[in-house]
Amino acid sequence: MEIGRGPEGILSQEMTQKREEIVELLKTAYFMELETVMNYVSESINPDGVRAQQIKEDLNEDIPEELGHARQLGARIKELYGVVPGSMDFDAGQQLLQPADHQTDVVHVIKGVIDAESKAIEHYTRIIEATEDSDPVTNDMTVAILHDEQGHRRRFEGYLKEYIAEGKASKSDLPLSSQATSPEEGSAL
Repeated sequence: MEIGRGPEGILSQEMTQKREEIVELLKTAYFMELETVMNYVSESINPDGVRAQQIKEDLNEDIPEELGHARQLGARIKELYGVVPGSMDFDAGQQLLQPADHQTDVVHVIKGVIDAESKAIEHYTRIIEATEDSDPVTNDMTVAILHDEQGHRRRFEGYLKEYIAEGKASKSDLPLSSQATSPEEGSAL
């Protein structure tokens, strides 16, 4: 496989094709983060009810972190001789994170966050695989962002498990990877 460890590494002329592939992956991630920011803003405002308050606060706290990820990705795109895209290149894709029909439907918000974070985790895993042997800087940055996204997803899975325990959501709403439970969780579900 390509090793970008010559004198110029991923910035070398010989690595142009690989660098362009990485830039395209980074552009996708950049837009995913910005779309998450838009949706987290709406979901930190729209939901109603006492139970919605914690979700709204958590999303409000996550907004600067997600925006920071977008800024990191944009900076790396530029460093790799790419052009950070503008809004005309944006295609929305977070269907499940759109506002609920009923603003008290907190489970809808939680499931949307889990879906968005799961898709981000999948995409960042692809970037890590693509950069493993060719671009250690992008790889390290992406590993750190992946860690954040996994933490976000896990926190919202915990919220969903509360609703499952109360019969207001189904265990099948959880990602397959988190459906395996410890004996303690199993008795509550």
